[in-house]
Amino acid sequence: MNHAKENSIWRTIGSWIRSLPKTLAQLILAKRTSMQSARKLQAAATRKLVPDQATIRRLQHTCTALIPESFTSPSLSESLSFTSEENSLIEQIRLATGRGNRNNVTRTQAYWEMYTKHPELHWALLAHMVSRNGGWSMTDLHGQYLPFLLSPSQRQTIFSFLEKANCLIFGDAYPQLLLYQATLTSKQSLFHLLPAFGVSAFMKPVWEEFWRAQDSVMLTTALIINEQHYIEGRVVKAPYYAEHVLGSLKFQMQALMQLNQIVFPFAKKSGDKVLQDPPIHLAGAILEDFSDLRERIQFGKTLYGILFGIPAVYEGVLRFAAYPHTGSRADYWPHLFTNAQEEPPSITTHLNKIAGCELMPGASQVYSPRLTDAWDDVPLAPVEPGDWFHTADVLGFIGDIAIPDLFEMSAESCFGLHKVQTAALAAQQLKG
Repeated sequence: MNHAKENSIWRTIGSWIRSLPKTLAQLILAKRTSMQSARKLQAAATRKLVPDQATIRRLQHTCTALIPESFTSPSLSESLSFTSEENSLIEQIRLATGRGNRNNVTRTQAYWEMYTKHPELHWALLAHMVSRNGGWSMTDLHGQYLPFLLSPSQRQTIFSFLEKANCLIFGDAYPQLLLYQATLTSKQSLFHLLPAFGVSAFMKPVWEEFWRAQDSVMLTTALIINEQHYIEGRVVKAPYYAEHVLGSLKFQMQALMQLNQIVFPFAKKSGDKVLQDPPIHLAGAILEDFSDLRERIQFGKTLYGILFGIPAVYEGVLRFAAYPHTGSRADYWPHLFTNAQEEPPSITTHLNKIAGCELMPGASQVYSPRLTDAWDDVPLAPVEPGDWFHTADVLGFIGDIAIPDLFEMSAESCFGLHKVQTAALAAQQLKG
């Protein structure tokens, strides 16, 4: 390394160190403010979301009886016979699912439209918000900072991982939601059609119990269990992704930088200018180990508790979610992010932009592209057959949903963004 480059690196490091006390003071103040806000919001929170115990007992009995059948059935859709009307409905649902499964933006919108029609489907709103986060993680790969930390091939691999999980969950869950909608229209249960879509045997008694008791907590938890098991073998434990994404140093580095956090932007006031008066607050949590199935299920339940157990978060999320999802983080923090970029990031790009949760004086906004500007649509691939449901022990996950004490993520998100910025600055200097 020549002396000029070395001096440039040390100047950058020195500049960052000199700004550190002010930045930390701003972040500590933001954290204190966040905790005070969270305590106020918790005072009005529902302490628990509680499923009906009689429903759980019936479900336990039914699912236990299903286990031998699930072991002997090589394919969920083999030897199925339906009427012409049923086959027509099945085809309609498949076509609608295919249209919605075009990309992260269309999936996210489909979940939102389903929830607005059927607010008893709590999972649809939860999926909408988690899918928004998936889109933000996808566009981060082409955003301001990660191109300095990950090679093009690494970014493509991580996008493929995120896209496949997002796509598979939608492909499995959305037909279930549409079939529920059709059941409402026909006023009779149509859940015997679930195997036509490759849905796990676990979900048939779940939907039948929901049709009987309208227990939204039970249904939401069961869908969390189902979808996380569904992607376990097809994505998380798939050899390629296990080696190149979850087992790679780069993915662990992202976890260290808290890029694996799920945030729910919530507006504290209504009105047309709700997104133009920043900052919108963020609620949410951080997933420490994506490879752990039990942790993912518990994480989903925690997010559910935050979203539906804290009235201010729920109401604020509804105000935010009415605005279209683009995949850009400018959707929720336009005071920090922009989806407009004049030129691609390079070694001459100014990266030292943020201090605390605000832009530095004179700094331009952090680039966060729209999904459609960052990635092309990916053709749907055939789904690996098979049913994950081999034991009724998974019903142990269905219980009371507690409201976590810590859920305000505004300061945590700023801190994570600072860490990424710092790493990108160092990488930029090394490449310069």
